[in-house]
Amino acid sequence: MSTSTAPAPGIFSRTHLSTTVGTTALVFLTAFESLAVTTVMPIVSADLDGRGAYATAFSATLAASVLGMVVAGGWADRRGPARPLLAAVATFGLGLLAASLAPTMGAFVAARFLQGLGAGGISVTLYVVVALVYPPPLRPAVFGVFASAWVLPSLVGPPLAGLVAESIGWPWVFSGVLVLVLAAAALVLPSVLRIPAPAAGVRAGSPGGRFALAAGVAVAVVGLSSAGGAGPARWAVAALALAVLAVCVRPLLPRGTLSAQPGMPATVALRGLLAATFYSTEVYLPLMLHERFGVPVWGAGVVLTAAAVSWASASAVQGRLGHRLPHALAVRLGTVALLAGVLVQVATAALDPAGAAGPVAAAAGWFVAGLGMGFAFPRTTVVVLELSPAGAEGAGSAALNTADAAGGATALALTGLLFGAFSSLSGWAAFAGTFPLCAVLAVLALLVARRVRVPAAHGAPARTSQGTH
Repeated sequence: MSTSTAPAPGIFSRTHLSTTVGTTALVFLTAFESLAVTTVMPIVSADLDGRGAYATAFSATLAASVLGMVVAGGWADRRGPARPLLAAVATFGLGLLAASLAPTMGAFVAARFLQGLGAGGISVTLYVVVALVYPPPLRPAVFGVFASAWVLPSLVGPPLAGLVAESIGWPWVFSGVLVLVLAAAALVLPSVLRIPAPAAGVRAGSPGGRFALAAGVAVAVVGLSSAGGAGPARWAVAALALAVLAVCVRPLLPRGTLSAQPGMPATVALRGLLAATFYSTEVYLPLMLHERFGVPVWGAGVVLTAAAVSWASASAVQGRLGHRLPHALAVRLGTVALLAGVLVQVATAALDPAGAAGPVAAAAGWFVAGLGMGFAFPRTTVVVLELSPAGAEGAGSAALNTADAAGGATALALTGLLFGAFSSLSGWAAFAGTFPLCAVLAVLALLVARRVRVPAAHGAPARTSQGTH
């Protein structure tokens, strides 16, 4: 008697089509917003006289996303992803509206905080949707498609945002993204509402306690970002904020994350270091190109486009390879490429090449960094979902995204301190003194990547599922 079975439905089959299209549309939205904001921030900071709060506008968003992740993760585990996703989209849209109307840099940072709350909730609930709807062999492909959703916004988002900001004003960038919020919500919510609530999952601590810890993380990051204005005591304030951050973030992560114990802890730690390295470098890259090399804002956005396209392309490749490319190998190759790309930015900032050599080198290096993120970033998500207990996918996703946001926010705050300190010397020193910290973070990520391990029972799909790749 034959034991063969029909191949499992693919992610674009009739079974999964509506969910794949809807969730991908929402990823498209967040991609457009992220790239647009990074592109126009040099103009926003100049218009609102907020150069001193340049990094805070990003770190506050990431810090707030920790709150959104913790709340949405627990909510999704208890009640399913539909309600937390709706609340997250509404909060994100409110933040976009507030940013478009912000009269001061302080108001703009507050609006970015709201955007972070919503973005954190969106990211976690989308991961829960993937865990509840798609079988493990399809998940690499789903996250590959998510990364591919960055392609179009990466091609048109940064240049378009730069042109809009320089022609009719940066507030219109946020207003335009708000329209996309409404369109994406209309597309994704009907399919998500049909997903049944999961069975009772594993609960990790009380919701109130986790919220308090997440609030502590957010306050610590904001305090760290503000340490630059503390005068001679800036480093003491920064040290205190870092200590509070470590105390508050540790219970939100799997035990052993801060020491990068093999398996789930090391994977979560790697995610935080990848985010810390990439985000802290990319935030200052357009500013360096614009201020130091005279590249227009839309031109600096093209460099971000190159990295986003390479990220999406590499992620699509790893998605098609699926389990044929071992998780551990994928994250190691990706981390090596990320380190190489960051080292190019260090050299560009320190050597100050003349003419077009600087911008060309920066673009090429950031393209390589994007390739690295495309291989490593989606695989950290796949590993965590495979190692999460049934019914606790929301908690696992929240921990992963908490490391992502806390790592990125902490790195942005620290680079902000360095940038402010070196800016008093010269514009050259501001960038040359900041990017080396990003390289150190990449080296740490490479060391942690060697400890990402997946048990054989989790790391290989069933024989009948291999035909889907």
